[in-house]
Amino acid sequence: MTDSDYLLENRKTEAAQRFIALSALFDPVTLRQFDACGMAAGWRCWEVGAGGPALVRRIAERVGPAGHVLATDIDDSWTKEAASLNVEVRTHDVAGDCPPGELFDLVHARLVLVHVPERERALRNMIRALKPGGWLVIEDADPALQPLSCIDAYGPEQELANRIRQGFRTLLSSRGADLSFGRKLPRMFRAAGMVDVAAEAYFPIALPECAPLEVATIKMIRSDLLGNGIATECEIEQHLENVRTGVLDLSQPPMISVRGRKLP
Repeated sequence: MTDSDYLLENRKTEAAQRFIALSALFDPVTLRQFDACGMAAGWRCWEVGAGGPALVRRIAERVGPAGHVLATDIDDSWTKEAASLNVEVRTHDVAGDCPPGELFDLVHARLVLVHVPERERALRNMIRALKPGGWLVIEDADPALQPLSCIDAYGPEQELANRIRQGFRTLLSSRGADLSFGRKLPRMFRAAGMVDVAAEAYFPIALPECAPLEVATIKMIRSDLLGNGIATECEIEQHLENVRTGVLDLSQPPMISVRGRKLP
């Protein structure tokens, strides 16, 4: 997959705000997964599809000066802000390129593989990059489990939000996204020979962070919504106003976090 195939490509100006909102919403969940894996000072970690710098910096703090973080993305424009003495930033396609020429204590990808058509190859590449006994953590959405923007659709504002969200899902699917991917991860881990597999789901509803994420996302895909007849300019502006004024209890699809360990 190239960056131009990706509906939410990093080169768009709204990407920075979207990365900030995603980190605010999901970093606490991800850090709990790292705690469960026993992440410690001195670990070598590979952050796949890093996007923004926030989570990369948190990993770097946890592994300390003796550790190392490799942060990769097909477009590392925003990730570069995290570069430091123990953080290397590299342009890399997890499915199309060979794995890095080193082994890691932990490899992590969040909201990445759902968008990668060759996701099974990407999974194999990440496992190949693990040390024996190393941990793989993959977190991905499953919009098919809960496709609505407003689960309590009691009025026209909520119905508009849901129609736009459904159009967004259609656009993602047309670009190769698997909208029921998250639920498949535990099975894929076991099939790949991973052990100590565990999973949980996080389902944000009416959290403050959902609003800036929605605004950034809609602005990023505005031209696609218009070009595909999903919403008019007036409807998009009305929806954004509804978000800003707080009349919507916005939700996000469940994010399923799965961790597993490579056999020693």
